[in-house]
Amino acid sequence: MHINLSDNIRAFRKARSLTQEQLAEALGVTVGAVYKWEAKLSTPDINLIVELADLFDTSVDVLLGYEVKNNKQKAMVERMKSLMQNRDERALTEAEKALIRYPNCFDIVYQSATLYHMFGLINRDKKLRQRAIRLMERAILLINQNTDPTISELSIYINMADCYFTMDEAEKAVELLKSNNPCGINDALIGQILASACDLPQEAVPYLSIALLNNIASFTRIVMGYSNVYFKRREFASAVDILRATLAFFEHFREPKKSNFLDRMSALFYICLAHAQIELGETDAARESLCIAKSAADDFDRMPNYKGNSIRFVSVDAATAFDDLGSTAKEAVLNLIQDIKSEALSALWEEIDHAG
Repeated sequence: MHINLSDNIRAFRKARSLTQEQLAEALGVTVGAVYKWEAKLSTPDINLIVELADLFDTSVDVLLGYEVKNNKQKAMVERMKSLMQNRDERALTEAEKALIRYPNCFDIVYQSATLYHMFGLINRDKKLRQRAIRLMERAILLINQNTDPTISELSIYINMADCYFTMDEAEKAVELLKSNNPCGINDALIGQILASACDLPQEAVPYLSIALLNNIASFTRIVMGYSNVYFKRREFASAVDILRATLAFFEHFREPKKSNFLDRMSALFYICLAHAQIELGETDAARESLCIAKSAADDFDRMPNYKGNSIRFVSVDAATAFDDLGSTAKEAVLNLIQDIKSEALSALWEEIDHAG
């Protein structure tokens, strides 16, 4: 057992940007009392501990820093996970037993919420999903116990929104998603719910537009990552496959006779494609790829357009694309060729560039 109340009072106070004077005023005690708590010279009485937990929006157990090293908790969580993987509804019984025994253990509460969420969806059972939401709310109060980096307060709120959405409470879902939407992480889901369940297509479009732009950017980074993996493994055929698939994907987001940032990215991907083709001994194919890269870069530089709404389906004009590869598409191409350090690629590019 380990109790660390003084450190937790200090940590919670600072997390909420409170001075010792402000905390003392909120609790109706002296500044000296707060100082002594944090200096481990005295301990607040039980009523004040409860009031502190309420003020800091946490549980008394968390505030006390009460931890029990108990392998039974881990065993219960693992059993619940195993039953859930097999869609065995005995997992719900296990969850209730665990919650009675360990009502303030984050892992138990969170895993139980996950179980009720899943079985509520599978069985279309509203009561199970309502139970899941209550458990998620409790899990948020216990979040300081969490050690899993893939779980956060944000991810729990998103799961709660999913419960509301599937219970035909779309407005609550959207409200929750909008209030927990850093970097637009929920834009796609907000747009989907607004367009489908809320019948608000016009309000949905800006969210869907930003989500589309962000996902294209994310997809581009993924492809760049895969390309580097394949080049370093010398798996050039795989590099060719993913680059061709990406270039075909980009074509769907072009407006006729209108340039956009994907033209610039296409020029760079065609350079990478040519590099892979040269390594495979496909010189003619590489020459064709470089010709397309040159044409794409030249076309973009004649009418550079970095605005988000230049991309098909996107209606917002606030988003602007950028990178650090060069001030023009042609400069970016030259920098990329230089970074690749392939004499054959450089020579073939020089030949094509001078001929054009």
